[in-house]
Amino acid sequence: MSIKQPFTDLQIQKAEGGFYHGNSLPIALLSKGIMVALVIWALIWPANANGVLGSLNWRILEDFNSFYIVIVGFFSFFLLVVAILPSTGKRIMGQAGETPEFSNFSWFSMMFGAGLGVGLMVFATAEPLGLWGSNPEILAGNVVGNTEEAVQSGFRYTFLHYGFHAWAIYVTTGLALAYYAYTRNMPLTIRSALTPLFGGLMNGVLGHIVDVLGVVATILGVSVTIGFGVSQFIDGLYAITGMSWMMDMTGDAPKPGTVGLVAGLLVIMGLSILSAVSGVGRGVKYLSNLNLVLSIILLMTFVIFGSFMFAMSTYVSAFADYILHYISLSFGPYGPQSAAEFAAALPAEAAPYADALKGGATNAWGSFDGFKGGLEGDAAALADPVLQAVYAAGEPQRQFGWQAGWTTFYWAWWIAFSPFVGLFLARISKGRTVREFIVGCVFAPAMVCFAWMTILGGTAIDLELAGNAEGAIIGASNTAKLFVTLGEMISGGFLSAITVMCVVLIMTFLVTSADSGILVMNTIMSGGEQDTGIKHRIVWGVVLTLVIGTLLIAGKTNGGADPMEALKSAMIIGALPFTMVMGLMCVALTKALYRDSIRDKHAASE
Repeated sequence: MSIKQPFTDLQIQKAEGGFYHGNSLPIALLSKGIMVALVIWALIWPANANGVLGSLNWRILEDFNSFYIVIVGFFSFFLLVVAILPSTGKRIMGQAGETPEFSNFSWFSMMFGAGLGVGLMVFATAEPLGLWGSNPEILAGNVVGNTEEAVQSGFRYTFLHYGFHAWAIYVTTGLALAYYAYTRNMPLTIRSALTPLFGGLMNGVLGHIVDVLGVVATILGVSVTIGFGVSQFIDGLYAITGMSWMMDMTGDAPKPGTVGLVAGLLVIMGLSILSAVSGVGRGVKYLSNLNLVLSIILLMTFVIFGSFMFAMSTYVSAFADYILHYISLSFGPYGPQSAAEFAAALPAEAAPYADALKGGATNAWGSFDGFKGGLEGDAAALADPVLQAVYAAGEPQRQFGWQAGWTTFYWAWWIAFSPFVGLFLARISKGRTVREFIVGCVFAPAMVCFAWMTILGGTAIDLELAGNAEGAIIGASNTAKLFVTLGEMISGGFLSAITVMCVVLIMTFLVTSADSGILVMNTIMSGGEQDTGIKHRIVWGVVLTLVIGTLLIAGKTNGGADPMEALKSAMIIGALPFTMVMGLMCVALTKALYRDSIRDKHAASE
């Protein structure tokens, strides 16, 4: 009996001449049209764009928080099963006898640089410090923030955000794309991953929509990454040169101003376009190798001069704690608490003041003392035990607000980033087995991320715990915390040299992320072609620059405190539809692996 062969006749119609020769006209025009519309909106009506994006963003977080949390947990367990099963894990992503294109060192350095390079530089100290002061255990009153007792729970959530879950998001997309591209000789593009479910429908409008969703998510995910990175780049330049024109000096601590951010963006994107023009085999590969070498030098600086023993003991205990809580972290979403639910949970004495009490009691970023100190009138006269009960009544909303504003933001960011990182991982992983791909791209980089976070972040926490920093690191902006930590740890000419090296490392990480993103967008637009035209790389580089620049400006309108707000809101909105595409990818890959296993058994029996 014959076994039906998989659908592989994916035909993406491409322009036969003109500017878009060799590219899909519908994908190019739709994706560029959406981005141009966003740029014009943010440029002409920045206040309106910032307000609407922020409102829609919070509505999505309220309605889809549980969906984001559960589906990301599902991705991590889905990959675990695929890697463990012998019939799936041993499959080669390529033809029989094919060997990997890149060495293990270059493969790892490229995945590291493209996947989390900028994030690790920006949040190496900011993430552990922030979670040390605010996490669900602190919100529940189990531990007090910024104390020795809060270190373990702070790193539990640091590992959550930068560990197996994060890389599972990337690898879910990358595995689906690589499997079809290299075992079935299909185009290396998003729509290929859904052909087991939709077959020939992927040749038409549905396929165009899927690819456009991938391009839009990529642009917005890369934009947020570059936005954070440029901010840290400017902080580093300020630490070296002291040029205040780049900074906003109006707050408690200097932070990058709009002029500095735009100037830094133009420098970074100019270099990125040059690198993208040179292609993966040259520019991206060499920059990625340089990134890894400089990262090792920075890490060794913290090992030698930082709190290495504190970091290592924290690494072991935090990793064990992370694994013990893995299932609850994966499938423990919180929902929003309505005003009626909050009022029903109040003690009788506080019920008349429900409206006045709700804001402070449900503030995920506040504290009991802050809640109590902010009360006015009769509400402020309530006894301490009553106020304690009121604060306890608001915990469900505080937990939801924290999870939506922190964990779900990260999941949306990584998902928006996943078409870029996933396709890039697929591009550099031809010839490797499915198990090697999953282990190499989930377990190995996650363990390095854990070490990076505990060594850099642990040193910053230890300096604060010992009283040496006297609150200087906590008080610095997120993108400046790394430089303030270095200043508390070392001094003199060595500090200047390491600071310069960090700025170079940030710059190369940014260029790697941006030029890889440009190459990926062109790959999707060209229907999976890996060698795309130089002019289109330049065009997408300009589009990416305009998107980031206009949304940064929009984020500062009407006195906005954070220029990143509009960028982050747009990214979370753009990530939602692609999250649904990723869910379908898992179903499609399950079907493809199962059917291929049956075909192999049938072929062996003949």
